[in-house]
Amino acid sequence: MPRIIKKGSKSRGLPPGEMVHIGEKKTEKVKISILDYSIGKYTDKEVKNVEECFSLKRSPSVSWINVDGLHETDIIERLGNCFSIHPLVLEDIVNTDQRPKIEDYEKYFFIVLKMLLVDDKEQEIHSEQVSIIFGERFVISFQETIGDVFDQIRERIRKGKGRIRKMGADYLAYSLIDAIVDNYYAILEKIGEKVESLEEDLVSNPSPETLQKIYNLKREMVYLRKSVWPLRDVISNMLRDESKLIKKETHIYLRDLYDHTIQVIDTIETFRDMISGMLDIYMSSISNKMNEVMKVLTIFAAIFIPLTFIVGVYGMNFDRTFPFNMPELNWQFGYIFVWGIMISLVIVMLGYFKHKKWL
Repeated sequence: MPRIIKKGSKSRGLPPGEMVHIGEKKTEKVKISILDYSIGKYTDKEVKNVEECFSLKRSPSVSWINVDGLHETDIIERLGNCFSIHPLVLEDIVNTDQRPKIEDYEKYFFIVLKMLLVDDKEQEIHSEQVSIIFGERFVISFQETIGDVFDQIRERIRKGKGRIRKMGADYLAYSLIDAIVDNYYAILEKIGEKVESLEEDLVSNPSPETLQKIYNLKREMVYLRKSVWPLRDVISNMLRDESKLIKKETHIYLRDLYDHTIQVIDTIETFRDMISGMLDIYMSSISNKMNEVMKVLTIFAAIFIPLTFIVGVYGMNFDRTFPFNMPELNWQFGYIFVWGIMISLVIVMLGYFKHKKWL
C-alpha cells in the first residue's frame, strides 16, 4: 500500500516551477511511445529521443504521446517546452504526490489522476500517478512506470474499432480517464472479497490477525477515498467548462463517466462503513468471549465457595474444646457424611445453574 503522504523534502526551498522528481524511481529507462491517427490511418512507434515527438505539434491528425518514467526530468522539460507547457505543470508532473485535479490553461487542459493496480501475489493495491495534457490535436500522458490499463484503447486505435478515430483529442482524453475509472471497479471487487472473508473470520474465529487485516483494509480505503473523491470534481469541471477543446459530442460521455465515478464513490463509502462496523463487531466478539470465560470461572467459584466453607469448618480440629466441641469428628460415618453433603450441594447448584440457563 502506498504512503498516504510522500516525502517532499527535495523541493523544499526551491523556486516555483523547479522540476524535482518526488516519489519512487519505478523504471530504469524512460520509454516514449507515439500513436498518431486519423480516420484512415495510424502510426504506432516507440522513439528513442524526445525530439522525434516535436513534429507532432504541427500534425493535422490526433497525436498521443505516452511517457513511462518521470525520473529523467530533462526529457519532460524538453517535451514541455516544445508544446508550450507551463513550468508549474511540469513541476506537478514529476511530483507524484499530487491530488487528482484539472487545470485549464486555455490552449490545453492538465489533469492528474491516480491509477490503481492490484498485485495478485502480494494481495496489495499499488498506486501510480498519471498526468494527462490534452490540447486541440494532441494528448500527452505521463506515467511512473511501464504498464497501464490503456491496452484496450491502443487496440481500438490500431484496429479502428468504435468511434475513437473519428473523434478528437478530447475523446481520447475521456477514454483514458474512463479506463482508469473502470479499473476502480476491479479494485473494489477485490476489496469486496476481502470484506466477505473478514466477515466470516469475525463470526467464526476472531483473532489479533483478523484485527490487523481490518486495520490494513481500513488504510486501503482511506487511500482509495483520497484518490477517487477529487475525481468527481475533475469530471464535473470538464462538463461545466465552456472551452472549445471539449466538444459537445464528448459531453454525453463525460456525463456517463461522472455517473460511474459517483457509483465508485458510493461503493467506497459503503465499504468504509462496513469496515468501521467490523471493528465494533470484533470488540463485541472479544468481549463476548471474555464474558463466557468469566461465566465459567464464576460458576466454578460459586460451587467451591460453600465447599471451601465446609472443609474449613471441619479443619479447625476443635474436638476437645468444651462445651463447643465437634462430636462429628469422632462419628464413624462423619467423613462419608461430609462428602455426601458436598457432592449433593454440587449437584443441586449445577441443576440450579442449568435451570437458569447459565450453563
